[in-house]
Amino acid sequence: MLDLFFSSVLDNAEAVTSNINSKTFLLCTLCSVLLGAAIAFLFTIKNTYTKSFLITLALLPAIVQSVIMLVNGNLGTGVAVMGAFSLVKFRSAPGSAKEICLIFLAMAVGLATGTGYLGYAVAFTLILGVLYVIYTVSPLGEQKPGEKALRITIPEGLDYSGIFDDLFEKYTSSHVLESVKTSNMGSLFKLHYTVKLHSESEEKQFLDAIRCRNGNLEISCARPKTGNDEL
Repeated sequence: MLDLFFSSVLDNAEAVTSNINSKTFLLCTLCSVLLGAAIAFLFTIKNTYTKSFLITLALLPAIVQSVIMLVNGNLGTGVAVMGAFSLVKFRSAPGSAKEICLIFLAMAVGLATGTGYLGYAVAFTLILGVLYVIYTVSPLGEQKPGEKALRITIPEGLDYSGIFDDLFEKYTSSHVLESVKTSNMGSLFKLHYTVKLHSESEEKQFLDAIRCRNGNLEISCARPKTGNDEL
């Protein structure tokens, strides 16, 4: 039974001659569209998204499947398609790790349905979809509660090595100086700390105390960004 489920819907004659009948094509396309819609729905879970990207995820399996079925068993057509795609240049902003992951999943579904392995496409979409939901809703890799990225600008004449230590001791449970860089032709220093506040309600008092030390120059306190989720 499992062997039948994971076998290709394309028979040997279709695989060799590429004479794919309309019934097989429609069945593979329907499977691609349904699985593409499921992948697009997965991306909506705890993510910010655009309509254009969801449409892309939903249609990508069917597009890849159509290309694979056209190229199936025909070396000349495969070379022509490869040459046509090499002429297309894409310009887009770097995608997040989740976006790249689901794009590859959509392409894998298209490859599976394009070769007739609908059972494989359904199976690994279900398996990876369940794993994606589990990892997305789990606390794995989430920021620690109360952790903030603190950026302080100070004049060049101020020694930053210990001037804020008493404030950190009073308002935070931990603090780490991540980086220091100069600004405005070296007349200013920009300090980047990762801090964990004792209480969110004390954030304003904490920032006011820092303002008294840094001459009321620029201060920012925000959620930390890893910067490593882009591929």
